Amino acid sequence: MANELRWGILGAAKFAREHMGPAIHQTPYNRIAALATSHPDKAAPFLAMDSRITVFKDYDAMIHSDEIDAVYVPLPNHLHVEWAHKAAQAGKHVLCEKPIAMQADEIDGLIKLRDQQKVLIAEAFMIVHHPQWQYARELFQSGAIGNLVQVDGVFSYDNRADTANIRNRPETGGGGIRDIGVYTFGSTRYVTGEDPTHILSTKIDRVNDVDTWANVTAQFPSFFFNGTTSMAMLPRQEMNFHGENGIIRLTAPFNPTVFDQAEVHFIQGNGIQTTKRFPQDNHYVHQVRAFYNSVVNGDGYACPLEFSKGTQRMIDMAFAH
Repeated sequence: MANELRWGILGAAKFAREHMGPAIHQTPYNRIAALATSHPDKAAPFLAMDSRITVFKDYDAMIHSDEIDAVYVPLPNHLHVEWAHKAAQAGKHVLCEKPIAMQADEIDGLIKLRDQQKVLIAEAFMIVHHPQWQYARELFQSGAIGNLVQVDGVFSYDNRADTANIRNRPETGGGGIRDIGVYTFGSTRYVTGEDPTHILSTKIDRVNDVDTWANVTAQFPSFFFNGTTSMAMLPRQEMNFHGENGIIRLTAPFNPTVFDQAEVHFIQGNGIQTTKRFPQDNHYVHQVRAFYNSVVNGDGYACPLEFSKGTQRMIDMAFAH
């Protein structure tokens, strides 16, 4: 491997083409070395980034290739555990799109395999690599807002017209909670360091057996949580951490530069508001850099499988309520 991390991308997904592929390509000491796709015509945008990419028609052939060190998995949700497992068994490091599993206990096998194979297996929970979230966490942990009373968040988009989308199909693990509830749930856990004790209420609207709108309230040890996700509303996203002495508000918490500029607003009880802006940061590039630093330099990783299991456990609790 030397000092270069050679990536193989498992499937020519739109998200890989538009976000993670460019992020790998833009990050120093990382390159896309291979792509596996049964549709060779879909390889063109990737080859335009780097003509050296080897295109495989078979997934297994790519993950066993000596040309790659790490595998990025952007497959439909229900295939994540299977292919993360296969790639790690082949001795590759794995970055898998969220949710990495459909149930929390499925992650136990990945943790065991990670430790046995001595590879990094991680969920692509990119927001924890963005400096806006690191700043929000540091601000919260400094006690700036006093005792936390409640966290409220919303994440919505509208893909009702795209009926073939994997998010609108139950057989591929679709639905809004799995797709974007991972962010409202996971970001709350990341900032506070707490896990929910129990779910207080759920209100879920479903179309074609997938949740298209959901509101989940939960009790954490020291605060109340209220989160809404929807795949059938005008795009909106916001997270608020509301304490006795102040509020931390993120106005583009999940898709900065796409939805809006990343900003963290700190509102104090005396009416003073300060805003910290992050206009240039690309959290996908930060994620690739963090993955590289963990694999090559042994740095700690901000989103280990144990963290992902905690978020998935909260998702499981919401569906079981």
